[in-house]
Amino acid sequence: MSKLRSAGLFQKKKAARYLIGFVLVCLFAVFVIRLNQVEKTELVVRTGQTFEKAEVVKILQDNLEDNGTRVGEQKVRVRMLTGVRKGEELDITSSSGYLFGAACSPGMKVIVMQSIAGDSTVASVYSQDREWVIYIFAALYLLALCIIGGWQGIKGCLGLLFTFFCVIFVYLPLVYLNYSPFWCGVFICFITTLVTMYLIGGASRKTIAATLGTLVGVMTAGVAAWCFSKASGITGYNVSDIETLMTLWNTNGIQVGGLLFSGLLISCLGAVMDVSMSICSAIDEIYRQNPVLTRKELFKAGMRVGRDMMGTDSNTLILAFAGSSVSMLLLDYAYALPYQQIINSNNIGIAIMQGLAGSFGIVLCVPLTVLICAFLFHKKETVS
Repeated sequence: MSKLRSAGLFQKKKAARYLIGFVLVCLFAVFVIRLNQVEKTELVVRTGQTFEKAEVVKILQDNLEDNGTRVGEQKVRVRMLTGVRKGEELDITSSSGYLFGAACSPGMKVIVMQSIAGDSTVASVYSQDREWVIYIFAALYLLALCIIGGWQGIKGCLGLLFTFFCVIFVYLPLVYLNYSPFWCGVFICFITTLVTMYLIGGASRKTIAATLGTLVGVMTAGVAAWCFSKASGITGYNVSDIETLMTLWNTNGIQVGGLLFSGLLISCLGAVMDVSMSICSAIDEIYRQNPVLTRKELFKAGMRVGRDMMGTDSNTLILAFAGSSVSMLLLDYAYALPYQQIINSNNIGIAIMQGLAGSFGIVLCVPLTVLICAFLFHKKETVS
């Protein structure tokens, strides 16, 4: 009889959890829908201009030189696949620039930028059509993650998709509506961490500890970046594309100065989340296998695990930011710029701040997460 009651109670609790989860999902969906009902200020007049898909039918005039380089423009004939000119063949140009245009060949799928005014059409090749390449590679990655990771891999996919969704449909609209980019970044880190950790660890002490550890680590990175900014004079207004961003400040009042620091929080979130969950899983398993450990012993065991992760994950984050600055570093090297000019340039300072602040978050995340786990997992003793 008691077993039946226990089973019934378990089913009721499970149903209540599902109901609460469903209600939260509905509320979040309503919030996102309302949030994205925003009218954007038109910054560029695009009346009559569209980007359509087309297929190259014929090369009318090539721009390939004998030495293999391309100079000037190609003249190509394309068959429009979408838009008001669908099914028609147009003779257009394709520039040889590195940012726009494409080295066209018959059968290639391209994106055509066209402007239509009455019967007149002005069009040119914008780029190669790479939409499906992106979709296929993303699908292959998610498939590999699901196959190799199993059920946990599927949960990881859901967490990744949710994070991407939140950045696009929550973070960007909030920033556009003049909310602080930094606190928007904190909010995104909190909600994505909570959902991702719940998907991976379920409703457990391990999930709570990993979530708290991640948030502490990310906030530590933010504080470190703020301290570096105050000491070095580097702000969010020193980024290379500030002239374009100031247009948003002038037209919409968007707080562009905080974008650098909110981007830092989001950038280091994955690495800090990885460290925090790995430590929590290790400590949870250690305590399950040896429940007689005191909190002090559990803390020491967790620190031994955390120290092994600390170095590799810090290197990962620093190398990630360094890798994104390779082009800039090569230019500095090629022009043989003086050391004092390089070390005091805004771009180098920002790259160093991002790498070091994120690494601060990882390093300090380790002892704080271990401490949280020692208190949450252990049931009797206190640290002596």
